[in-house]
Order: sequence, then C-alpha cells, then structure tokens
Amino acid sequence: MSNIYLGYHFTIEPKEPGSEILIAELGEKAFETFTETETGISAYVKKDLWDENILDDIYILESEEFKIEYTVEEIDQVNWNEEWEKNFEAIDVDGKCHVRAPFHEKTDAEFDIVIEPKMSFGTGHHETTHMMIQHLLEMDVEGLKTLDMGCGTAILAILAEMKGAQPIDAIDIDNWCYLNSIENAERNNCKHITVYEGDAALLAGKKYDLIIANINRNILLNDMQSYVNSLNPKGIILFSGFYEEDIPFIDASCTEKGLTYVKKFQRNNWVSLKYVN
Repeated sequence: MSNIYLGYHFTIEPKEPGSEILIAELGEKAFETFTETETGISAYVKKDLWDENILDDIYILESEEFKIEYTVEEIDQVNWNEEWEKNFEAIDVDGKCHVRAPFHEKTDAEFDIVIEPKMSFGTGHHETTHMMIQHLLEMDVEGLKTLDMGCGTAILAILAEMKGAQPIDAIDIDNWCYLNSIENAERNNCKHITVYEGDAALLAGKKYDLIIANINRNILLNDMQSYVNSLNPKGIILFSGFYEEDIPFIDASCTEKGLTYVKKFQRNNWVSLKYVN
C-alpha cells in the first residue's frame, strides 16, 4: 500500500459545531487523520482507500444550516509529525502543568503530560482544557474515583492520575479519541485509567467522587441527570466546553438537580464551572 494521501481542505461556516459534526461523519469513512485550520478542517485519506463516492452520505454537506466548500490535493509521503507540529500548540498552566507533543521540549513543570494527537481539537480546546487543568491543580484528588467524560486525548484523566486519583474511567463517543486516549495513557505510564468508547449510557450503575466533563452545552444539558446520578454524596463535578452566555442554562440544570455552585474560571469568553453534590 502506497503512502500517498489525498487531503480534503474544508471551509466551514459556522465553523463550530460544523467542524465537529463533519469530523464525526468523515471518521465513518476511510479518512484517518484530521487537523484544524483557521476556517475549518483538513481531512486525510490514503489514496489506495479513496473512491469517488467517498463524500456520498455525508449529511452535513447537504445541510442548509452550514456553508461548506472544499478543495482536494494529492500529497506524497505525509509527514504527520509536521502536520501535528503545525496544528498543536503546547499548553502551559501556571508553570505547574505542561501539556505537549513529543516534538515539544520538556519543561521543568511538576506535571509533564505528553500526548500525540491524531486529530484536530475543536475551537476553544486550549481555553477549556487550560481551565479544567486549573481546577485540578487546585484540588486534592488523592484516591478519588474519577470520570473523564468526553475525554478527547485523555489529558485530564492523565493529570488526575498524576495527582493521585484512582481508579479513573475515561469515556468518549469518538473512536479516534478512544484509541488516542489509550495510547496517551500508556505513553504517560498511567496504570489506573480505563478507556471506554461510548456515551452517558455507560454510566448506569456507576458512582464517582469526581466527574470531569469538557464537552459542549447541548450534550452537558442532555446528559446532566446521568452525571448527577453517578455522583457520590459530596462529589465534585467540573464542567467546560461552553461560553459565558451559556452559564444560566448550565446553572439552572445543575441547581434543579441539587448541585451547588462553587466557582468559575473564564478565558476568552469560554468558561469552566465547579459544582458539588
């Protein structure tokens, strides 16, 4: 099999949630790597696995809610490290936690997390991850049974283990994220993280002391009852993945279900909230 790829470069309006929806649909096809761009995403498929009907049945391309245009180019011998290096910036939180790819230099941060992202991050990834890390750095999580819901690359699960939380479940509905989380947990020598592919239905009958949910407003609101049902008395929930104007909706749902607001972080209109049971 040759190493020649076809790169599809999509321009998407509005970019979010269009990018996330398009990645989810393309992931069902032969596309195997995605990177975020200023105006949308780029998706890559091996030429040997490509056919002219590859974009058939991609529903978002027919949706009137989004304007999507794309160009295609043939790429010989894709250097994925170079692609990731262009599209992934290290995250530094107060000099205490450094999230980096293998090609970034190691710092003297107390918590050094190395991940190798296999796909793009949605808009706001750095802001929301940064704030969730801030919450975790402030907390004593030693021995807490923890859930990282919508784990993505498992950055937050990995930090939780580094700070003493265990056991930890990490769940994501996306197969790419599921596989990447397993790889990243192993890369950081984590022994107490179990990764699952699925959604909030997996939470039935489970209980946690700490729930981390960095997803988006609609999913959080839809699954809020499942989170609350899975939270032990005096348990803690950390939320992010939404904007300041979404706070009233999140807060109303949390309050209605008996949670108590504790504090907020904010970065570039993205917010992260902490609640206790």
